[in-house]
Amino acid sequence: MKDRDHQTTARVLVEALPYIRAFHGTTIVVKYGGNAMVEESLKHAFARDVVLMKLVGMNPVVVHGGGPQIGELLERLNIPTRFERGMRVTDAATMDVVQMVLGGLVNKDIVSLLSTAGGRAVGISGKDANLIRARQLVLQHPSPERADGTAEPEIIDIGHVGEVVHVNRAVLDTLIASGFIPVIAPVGVGADGESYNINADFVASAVAQRLAAEKLILLTNTPGIQDAAGHTLTGLSRQQAARLVADGTIDGGMLPKVECAMDAVASGVGSAHIIDGRMPHALLLEVLTDGGVGTLLKAKD
Repeated sequence: MKDRDHQTTARVLVEALPYIRAFHGTTIVVKYGGNAMVEESLKHAFARDVVLMKLVGMNPVVVHGGGPQIGELLERLNIPTRFERGMRVTDAATMDVVQMVLGGLVNKDIVSLLSTAGGRAVGISGKDANLIRARQLVLQHPSPERADGTAEPEIIDIGHVGEVVHVNRAVLDTLIASGFIPVIAPVGVGADGESYNINADFVASAVAQRLAAEKLILLTNTPGIQDAAGHTLTGLSRQQAARLVADGTIDGGMLPKVECAMDAVASGVGSAHIIDGRMPHALLLEVLTDGGVGTLLKAKD
C-alpha cells in the first residue's frame, strides 16, 4: 500500500513539473470567494496552494470578495440591504461597512492565512496608493417606448457602486518584485476621493489585464461553465463562450464571471479559468495538472 502511495505521489510531482516550468515567473491573478472563503478546511487549502505557487516561482495576486460577511454585519447593525440586478445598493452607511469588512476584516484574515502557511503577504485596499481608480457605475433600465417611437432609459442610482477606470500597476510590480503576495480588497477611489464598492470579479479581471497576467482564475461554487444539459465544459474559446451567452445558456450569476473572463482573454491575458472552489486544492489542480477542475477559456480555439 505504501509503495502504491509513493508511486502516486511521484506521478503527481512528475505531472506538475512541466507546468511549474511553463509558468515560472508569470503572474496569476486569483479571485477568491465562495465556499473556499468560508469553510475552514478550504481556506487553509487555498492558502497552501497560493504559497506553494509562490515558492515554485509563480507570482500569485489575490483579489477577494466578501459579500456574505458584509451582509452579516449589515444585518447585525440593522442597516437594510437592497439589490438591483444583483448589485448591492451602497449608500454612505453601507459603504462604511463595506470598507470595514473588506479592508479591515476579510483582507487581514486572508493575509494571516497566507502568513501561517509560510507566505509573505501584504493586504492592500484599492484606495491605497490609488491602486484602483474608479467611477460610479451607471445602471440603466429600459423604459417603455413612447408614442413617437422613442424610449429614454431610466437611470437607477445604486450609490457608491463603482467600475474600474485604472489600475496602478507600479504598486503591484513593487510588491511582487519584493517577494510579496498582494491581497487586494475591491474598493476603489474616485477622482474626488470618494470610495466605491466594486465587484471583485471585475477588479480581478482589470488587475489581470493591467499586469498582462498569464492566467485569471475565478473560484466559484459551481463546477465551471455548463452547457444546456448541465455538463461542465472544460475548454472554450471566447467566441464559443459568447455564443452561449447570446443563446441564454450562460445566465444568472455566471454571466458576469464569464464576461470578466472574456474581457481578460480579449485584452491579452493568456487564459481565464472558472473553477470549483468547493474542491480542496482546486487552485493547484487547475494550474499544475492535466485534467484541471473547471472551465478554461482562451481567446481562440
